[in-house]
Amino acid sequence: MTEIRAHYLIETPLPVEQAAAAIAGEQSTGTFMKLASETDAVTARAGARVARIERLAEVPVPSLPGARASARARYTQARIEIVWPYASIGPDLQTLMATVCGNLGELSELSGIRLLDVDLPPELIAAFPGPRFGITGTRERFKLDGLPAIGTIVKPSIGLLPDETAQIVTQFAEGGIDFIKDDELTSNPLFAPLDARIAAVMAAVDRHADRTGRRIMYAFNITGDLDQMRRGAEAILKAGGDCAMLSLNWMGTPAVLALRREFPLFIHGHRNGWALFSRAPMLGFDYRVYQKLHRLAGVDHIHVNGLRSKFAESDESVLASARACLTPLHDGDPRVMPVLSSAQTVLQVHDTYSALGTTDLIYACGGGIVGHPDGIAAGTRALRAAWEAARAGIPLAVAAREMPALKRAIETFERHAK
Repeated sequence: MTEIRAHYLIETPLPVEQAAAAIAGEQSTGTFMKLASETDAVTARAGARVARIERLAEVPVPSLPGARASARARYTQARIEIVWPYASIGPDLQTLMATVCGNLGELSELSGIRLLDVDLPPELIAAFPGPRFGITGTRERFKLDGLPAIGTIVKPSIGLLPDETAQIVTQFAEGGIDFIKDDELTSNPLFAPLDARIAAVMAAVDRHADRTGRRIMYAFNITGDLDQMRRGAEAILKAGGDCAMLSLNWMGTPAVLALRREFPLFIHGHRNGWALFSRAPMLGFDYRVYQKLHRLAGVDHIHVNGLRSKFAESDESVLASARACLTPLHDGDPRVMPVLSSAQTVLQVHDTYSALGTTDLIYACGGGIVGHPDGIAAGTRALRAAWEAARAGIPLAVAAREMPALKRAIETFERHAK
């Protein structure tokens, strides 16, 4: 039988077997009491089963409130695996998540539950389009020669008029940037409507391309209702653009699927709000699950945070997220390109390359470029030099001896980090 297998970390005041059985029952054919309609035939057709239990530790305090009181006053943590028949879910990402997540965080049998991963059968994977471009298409678009795409973001995040945005884009383009994106806060503000922003920015992109032969990629934030999203996608294509950005947590996989199927655009996935699903260690789900859902739906690029960033996520978590994106789901999978961002500078380049062993990524820097004392072009050159040194196995300080821009970048960002 074709199956879907979910891996969980749970915590419970009850015997682990009882808690695991409650999960399987709640998320398939069972309820709080045995019903006559839950026949053996129904259970055989659609029931979930507990496939594995691994006890880990006992803790004296529950991770989450609201669990049943325990006379033992101890809470057991364990890894468990639950298996569902694929026929109960079918090729449906929304029902998949309703099944493997659903009401589980609310069960009183649990004082913690986190979805660690989900194993998907080939039938489900094949039912979805996946990235149109992914890593290979993105590298070809940028004509990258062994280096990552160097990206940045328009700042301030919100407040600029269309012409002011276009002026900043011109500065970035002249500075040698590969990729520029809107902030997640800027989609369709009344003082800078999306159509006007697209027109102004693409005029700047066209002027730069006509003059230099080099065409940057700009990711326009078309987050909104489905009609607004479609209008934005149409406007991007009409203006000659090729990339749209979505706030994935607020648009959902149906929006990503619609954009992927209807418009030949690169889809840049922004994960703002991700901590709501991930920051509590005994609640939510891991990035391995998250990136699978959105890459199946068709995202080409997806944010994973960055090393030593301004956010709370650990470096180990960031690297695990990037590796998940870089791991194929099947033979010929185009893979989704990880976007490393958040306070990234030349100082994290060597550690990033050493840990991942690849340049198949977008390295997005705001202050890490604009903050260079000699300007945007020097900041971009310094980043590329740092990546070249990392690939060649040359220490950053050694490479800086031959390049003043890199030396100035190191000095500037080391002072800022103190």
